[in-house]
Amino acid sequence: QVQLVESGGGLVQPGGSLRLSCAASGIAFSVFAMGWYRQAPGAQRELVAVITRTGITNYADSVKGRFIISRDNAKNTVYLQMNSLKPEDTAVYYCNANFSPAPSYWGQGTQVTVSS
Repeated sequence: QVQLVESGGGLVQPGGSLRLSCAASGIAFSVFAMGWYRQAPGAQRELVAVITRTGITNYADSVKGRFIISRDNAKNTVYLQMNSLKPEDTAVYYCNANFSPAPSYWGQGTQVTVSS
């Protein structure tokens, strides 16, 4: 059974930092591309960052220079370090595991709220 379990969300003030973690089980983690997506109320889910199995990263323009995605294949975990957070970063953040063309897997999401 595949499980992606996110953690690390919470309430933070503007300018603050959070680190999200996503622990995967039931998959050959090292061959999957891993990504973080987010969905704000009333908005579509959007890609935040992705890291390939070889460590190549890509970011949404809105988070470039502020967020860093990384992975630890020994721990089957992907991370999202979020710095200089803004109120517009408020959303539910989802972890995704993709091994195209097979269907991808999703976590249950973790809430990030940026507010003073």
